[in-house]
Amino acid sequence: MPLDKKTLLDAVKEAKAKSGQKKFSQTVELILDIKEIDMKSPEGRIQQVVELPHAKGKPNKIFVVASGELALKARRTQADKVIEKADLEVLAGKKKELRKLANNYDVFISEAPLMPLVGRIFGPALGPRGKLPVPVPPNADIASLIAKHRKTVVVKMRNQPVIQCPIGTENMKDEELVANIQTILRVLEGKLKRGLKNIKFAFIKTSMGEPAKIKA
Repeated sequence: MPLDKKTLLDAVKEAKAKSGQKKFSQTVELILDIKEIDMKSPEGRIQQVVELPHAKGKPNKIFVVASGELALKARRTQADKVIEKADLEVLAGKKKELRKLANNYDVFISEAPLMPLVGRIFGPALGPRGKLPVPVPPNADIASLIAKHRKTVVVKMRNQPVIQCPIGTENMKDEELVANIQTILRVLEGKLKRGLKNIKFAFIKTSMGEPAKIKA
């Protein structure tokens, strides 16, 4: 699987050309078909948070569970939602509300001492969506963590040898999308036993468009 800029640039341009005219900026996805892998091994259960060089057109929405000074700093940093322990306890058992929050926010950050409570209350809603909270110490530099997670994606493979993840939106520059693709491929190169040789096929696709194959 090539990492070179020109090959990836050609695929991005083709995917945009095949996207069709829509009244909104479509999400651009990277789709990888993985070969020669044991899905029952740890290698077959990839779940990796990757920081992209360019935000995905629309930055991730950040939900923070924290207390005291950390919660105050998170609010100052303009996290999209900050709740404290008492607010979290109120959510216990409210499945519909928890599912709505799990769908509305992209990244969940929790102060480490609150993780057991967050896991018990939020776990059933976040787990299936691959949005397990990121634990941070009470003295964490929450501003830099929020800035980082505005640009992250979760690269995961479950049950099927396929990886599908957003890399941006079609109104982003082609070069920015390519840089995001290269970052994800470099991470997978270190995760897969045979590196990029484990990738059988790779495609770039807009949410409503036809896929464009990345030519080997």
